[in-house]
Amino acid sequence: MRKTRFILPNAFTSMSFLLGTFSICWAAGIFSGSAKDPFRMSAYFTILCVLLDKLDGFAARLVDASSEFGAQFDSLADLVAFGLAPAFALFFHYKVCAPQWLSDNLSLVMVVFSVYVLCAAMRLAKYNAMDSDMYHEFFSGLPSTFAGGLNVVFLTWMADNGLFTTMNPKMMYIPLVMMLLSGILMVSPFFLPKLQIRKNKIINAFQVVNIIAVYIAGFMFIAPKVPFTCEYMLLLMAGYIVIGFGYGFLKRAAILEEGKKAAEEAEEAKK
Repeated sequence: MRKTRFILPNAFTSMSFLLGTFSICWAAGIFSGSAKDPFRMSAYFTILCVLLDKLDGFAARLVDASSEFGAQFDSLADLVAFGLAPAFALFFHYKVCAPQWLSDNLSLVMVVFSVYVLCAAMRLAKYNAMDSDMYHEFFSGLPSTFAGGLNVVFLTWMADNGLFTTMNPKMMYIPLVMMLLSGILMVSPFFLPKLQIRKNKIINAFQVVNIIAVYIAGFMFIAPKVPFTCEYMLLLMAGYIVIGFGYGFLKRAAILEEGKKAAEEAEEAKK
């Protein structure tokens, strides 16, 4: 009975791992028999991973089934869903929509691809090794979940608006800039506040309303005719990044002091 309680959180992690794998397969055209737009399907699977991301941790706490295996498995699933899947989605967007542009700029695309995937891997390794015990109210760097979701939503928005074509050669560089910046932000020393209960009731209400709205928009993302889905998600994510990192910068000294104390306490507990 004690071991069976680990099934629930690991089931959510397994689902995220498989959805991330399917995202790569759809972007690559492996499941070409599907009637759905392969790129939207690929993005949809990544977004589902974003929506399911917190459920494995919540389930682990609910049934008291947190474990080192679960933490490592979760990071592996996140690397696939939010590191590899968005990078492959970008590459295959270029390969299908602008093959000649990709051929002319292959080295640049591969550099950005490599930097993003490596930053995602380092971000997840750093979180497991250090940040999970040090910072309770802030993320150190941009979470990989957020970076992955941001990139696939932006790619979908560009495709929906006809911007991902060689008719707009300058626009072709923007997804690369977006992916490069989000990769660097994942390993940056900047702090981003976590979504959690605050003392201010207005902020709490704002968070709850937007979380519900994001879940609705996320599950409806598969339907391309739903208006303003991408725009709403992009606006919300952009606001969170700018305001969140700005707030983290203002509170940086206090955050570092809190992290130092937490690290010292953790070190004492090990002795």
